[in-house]
This record gives sequence, C-alpha cells and structure tokens, in this order.
Amino acid sequence: MARVPVRIGDSAPDFTLPDQTGTPVRLRDLLGRTTVVLYFYPKDQTPGCTTEARAFRDSYAAFAEAGAEVVGISSDSVASHRRFAAKEALPFLLLSDRGGAVRDLYGVEKTLGILPGRVTFVIDTAGVVRHVYSSQLRAARHTREALDAVDDLRPRPSP
Repeated sequence: MARVPVRIGDSAPDFTLPDQTGTPVRLRDLLGRTTVVLYFYPKDQTPGCTTEARAFRDSYAAFAEAGAEVVGISSDSVASHRRFAAKEALPFLLLSDRGGAVRDLYGVEKTLGILPGRVTFVIDTAGVVRHVYSSQLRAARHTREALDAVDDLRPRPSP
C-alpha cells in the first residue's frame, strides 16, 4: 500500500537504487549540485513509457542547460533498463525499483489498482519538492510540466 503522497513543499525522501549499469545511485548525492526531475513510469518499452522517455531525451539538453538532471524510475530490472536506454539512446539515469519500495516511499499509487502510476517530481537543490505532475495518459506532457517547473527555479538576473 502506498504511503501518503509526497507533496509540493515536502522534503524529498532519500533513497539508493541501481541504475541501468548496476551502479548504485543515491538521490542525496545528486542534490546540492543540480535540480532533479524524478519521473516514475510504469514499464520499459511500452508505448506510453517510450513516448515519455523520448520526450525527456529530446528535451535533455534544455534540462541540462537549466541545471537539472533527469532520472527515471520503474520496477523493471537493471538489464531491462540497459536495453531500453540503449534502444532509445536515453542520456539520463534509469533506476531499478524492483520491489516498488521507492514508489511507495513517494506515495505513487497504482492506476485502477494494477498499473504503476506515472508521476513526475521536480526537486530543488535543497531537496525540496517544487512541482508534482501526475497523469497516466498524458505521458509526453510530463516533460513540458517538468521543464516549466525547472525554468521557474532558475535564478533571474536583477533588473
């Protein structure tokens, strides 16, 4: 059962998961130097998830320019992530949450009680959640929502 969802203004729960190469990645190690766009998705190499991953891939340079790192999470294996990242030329981390512990930690619920939810969190450099977007059906919109939120966090020059 999922916990209470993480909301805007909450501290992002820390975790460590393996990436597509098997290397452990800790959220806290990314924070402090970059904004993190953490997107939970249902399954590698499915139509909606592939559309979403391609949208993040195609906007990756804009995220990097804005000082953000994109990180995808699903319950797929490290090997599945490795194949998915290679096939789609994904330049960002895909983390394997095999038991769904991190999904539960963030309170990402299942759609219709069976399909893992699709939720994107934008976390600032201090580890505070600044934006949450949840939509199972509008997979490609997650990228636009996240990029707008990241852009809003950028320092603006003084007039």
